[in-house]
Amino acid sequence: MAAIFCGVLLLLAATLTPIAARANPYLAKPGESVATVRVAACAVTGGFIHLYAALDNGLFDKYGVKVEFVSIRGSGVSLAALAADEIQFLYCAADATIPGLAAGTDGKIIAAPLVGLPWVLMARKDIKRPEELRGKTIAVTRPGDLTFRLARALLKKLSLSEDEVKIRPVGGTGQVEPFNAMRAGLAEACLVTPPLDARGRREGFNLVYRLNDLGLPAVYSSLHTNAKTLKERQWLAQRWVAALAEAIHFVEKNPEKGKAAVSKALRLTDPDALQSAYDAYARLLVNRRLVVPENAVAGVIETAREQGTSVRKKASEIIDNSLAENLEKSGLLKEVWGETPK
Repeated sequence: MAAIFCGVLLLLAATLTPIAARANPYLAKPGESVATVRVAACAVTGGFIHLYAALDNGLFDKYGVKVEFVSIRGSGVSLAALAADEIQFLYCAADATIPGLAAGTDGKIIAAPLVGLPWVLMARKDIKRPEELRGKTIAVTRPGDLTFRLARALLKKLSLSEDEVKIRPVGGTGQVEPFNAMRAGLAEACLVTPPLDARGRREGFNLVYRLNDLGLPAVYSSLHTNAKTLKERQWLAQRWVAALAEAIHFVEKNPEKGKAAVSKALRLTDPDALQSAYDAYARLLVNRRLVVPENAVAGVIETAREQGTSVRKKASEIIDNSLAENLEKSGLLKEVWGETPK
């Protein structure tokens, strides 16, 4: 009888142990008060598909987090709001924020859902190869902005000078203004990201070059927070990173809901454009582990230095990978994906 009883206990233990191991340690405790935070996106783009999907599908709720979402156009203004604690989290392309962070602005990158460059060069019908840009003009937003820096990097790769190819700032904070400048004949080319590339192709423009092929160090959509949040509510930042990890899995397994979130945010219904965004941001560039690649950040800082940024901080001083690394240590990533992502 005792042997049978012991066998039952062993069977029960074997049954319960995996469940305990799979428990998500970052979920809100029963009866716990809801924490309210403000998060901003620095642009409206398909590259923020994971944030949009998490907000639309209540992925933060079980972590005990209520999100007040705002949109602040432009990386500089967004970083200033983060440093002033007007927002506690910022979702923005790290390639756009790294120069400001390296120059001394308060903030750290704590997760990188997308790594790489989604930007492509669109050009008018008579330009089919990047070498044919000689004597032409590339429209960008503002001097020193991300599109300006990328255009310079492209010309350097092609061994073309700014005397041979003009870089023309046309204003704005996104891609629409340069795209419209190209449409109006004020420039022969511009840099865009999905889903705007689908619209460009439909209107007869050529996709001439994918900037990811430059092999540049690049970190795209990323989660930022400030020193105050990390010091006083690090547990909250940890929950945000955990929810983001779930969002990556959710979007991959629920493509229609992911595209619906982008459709809502961008007020976009074109199925080709939505598919273009999904392919780029839910498949091509996705970084399931969320760890920010320090070497890529260092590369972006060096590029910013070469282009005139007064650099005061090293890559290790503007990133904090401890929260992303905790996801693997806790077993959460294995629970979500069924195996530890590489």
